[in-house]
Amino acid sequence: MKKLFSIVIIALLIFGCAKNETTIVDKETIIDLKVDSLLALMTLDEKIGQMTQVRHFDSINNNEIATKFIGSVIHTEGPSPGEDAVGWQAKFVSLQKQALSTRLGIPLLFGVDAVHGQNTFNGATIFTHNIGMGATGNAKLVEEAAAITAVEAQATGFNWVFSPCIAIPYNEKWGRVYEAFSESTELTQKLAKASVRGHQGDLSKSNTVMATVKHYIGDGSTDFGVEGGETSITMQEVNKRLLPPYIDAVNEGVGAVMVSFNTLSGKAMHAHKKMITNVLKDSLGFDGIVLTDWKGYSRFGENDIVNAGIDMVMAVDGDLDIFQNGLKNGIDSGYVSMDRVDDAVRRILRQKFRLGLFEHPFPDAGLIAQIGSPAHREKAKQAVRESLVLLKNKNNALPIDKSAKKIVVVGEHANNSGLQSGGWTIAWQGNNENYNGATTILDGIKSIAKGEVIYDEFGTENHSDADAIIVVVGETPYAEFFGDITDDTGKYQLTLTEAHQKYIHKYADKGPKVIVVLISGRPLVVTNQIEQSNAFVAAWLPGSEGNGIAEVLFGDYNFTGKLPHSWPKSVEDFKGMYGPNFWDQSIIPLYKFGYGLKY
Repeated sequence: MKKLFSIVIIALLIFGCAKNETTIVDKETIIDLKVDSLLALMTLDEKIGQMTQVRHFDSINNNEIATKFIGSVIHTEGPSPGEDAVGWQAKFVSLQKQALSTRLGIPLLFGVDAVHGQNTFNGATIFTHNIGMGATGNAKLVEEAAAITAVEAQATGFNWVFSPCIAIPYNEKWGRVYEAFSESTELTQKLAKASVRGHQGDLSKSNTVMATVKHYIGDGSTDFGVEGGETSITMQEVNKRLLPPYIDAVNEGVGAVMVSFNTLSGKAMHAHKKMITNVLKDSLGFDGIVLTDWKGYSRFGENDIVNAGIDMVMAVDGDLDIFQNGLKNGIDSGYVSMDRVDDAVRRILRQKFRLGLFEHPFPDAGLIAQIGSPAHREKAKQAVRESLVLLKNKNNALPIDKSAKKIVVVGEHANNSGLQSGGWTIAWQGNNENYNGATTILDGIKSIAKGEVIYDEFGTENHSDADAIIVVVGETPYAEFFGDITDDTGKYQLTLTEAHQKYIHKYADKGPKVIVVLISGRPLVVTNQIEQSNAFVAAWLPGSEGNGIAEVLFGDYNFTGKLPHSWPKSVEDFKGMYGPNFWDQSIIPLYKFGYGLKY
């Protein structure tokens, strides 16, 4: 009877009978009381449901949000939730109503890979990828960009983003280099804290989201840069170089940590109890949600990952019943303890209370007007300007004279916002077409230049009489393992394609000044092309505001960006497990970390 009385008293707090809660006990204590009260009322099926994340299509049938007590929904590659932001919100409102119709009415978390803006929505503000943010070195700007991402994510129905990636890349062959800020642990620490602050702000407000640092731990430092490969560095090196950004993110109050695909010392990170429970949860004091990556349950040990400390599982692409039935069987057999399950559910509920979802479960329709707003795009354009790194400027080839009589722009990347934005843009693997609201590099050039601007997309024409040739070359979009470089015959290489090399070679030493703008998600081996050019700019993956590049090329703004990675001089630099970096003096880079010229 006493226990029942306690549950009733605590339950009164949940329904807001205490008008000014903070005058009784502090906010976090109240949340813990609410969590304990709700947990005591839950059945095993309801607990397992809270640990489950599904896609809003394909992974679930009608009303399974309610019947399987689902705790979270992820939106990623696949059908759009709606034609516009109103439709997106409506989709997630309908799913939320299913969750609220259940016996306990526990609201859903809606997660999305918004890694450089709300990049799944056509028309959103898309920022330069994190490698470009690393080149800015501007923590305030990173925080502002994250806050804008939070607003546009909420405006499309989400309260949780899987960002930022705080890996420390060891090898440019890794297909996710651009998702990370830098090879520098210290720079990554500074920008990781800023990103978490920007995304989360006051978590209970409608314009903020829960952030996720990923991928814990060692995803950027695998041998030979293989996505999901083995991280064979010593634990001393893990603690010195890879762990500090996570320490800072935890201290900043980050809500979630996503575990990585790689193995560490031969053990899958998803099942690595020492790193997840002993280090992250116990030693660092992380009290948020530890989330799997894609199909983590079926791929990396099923109930072993729960025992290792995983709290929520991406039960996608056929994993829903496998996970829920498998975990229930594990509990029934005693392989998984109820204490472990309760810890997982407690962490999930805690974050839902911190987000204020029990009081405000639905997205704010008033935020829709801010998607892709002029103010947001201006901030993204600032990020583009500050991210550009000038590697060469022979005889002051830059800035370009705005009054030049004839400027020729070469290369398909110059007039294609999809190509300039890289992977994780509208679609998972990016796209090769223009998307809504974006401006291209060519748009920017035409808006500033006063003379004739000719666009020669594939470099087939002859314009040796031009005052300047702007050649825009680079990689085509990719994401995750699709961007890994495994040999010299694959789709992606450490060098420019032969066609793009010819664009530059055609005009080298022919009279006009040759300015090369490189669009890439990582430093590439372009030593010969740098030699052939008068000026060479590393522009990374600038996102939707390509006109920001033109503003710097014509001198409206000076270059301020600095290399967030050491720059390789030859493919021979990658014969070993890692490429050139500033902590390994055995490989001499073409340009060191932190290099960058000004006018």
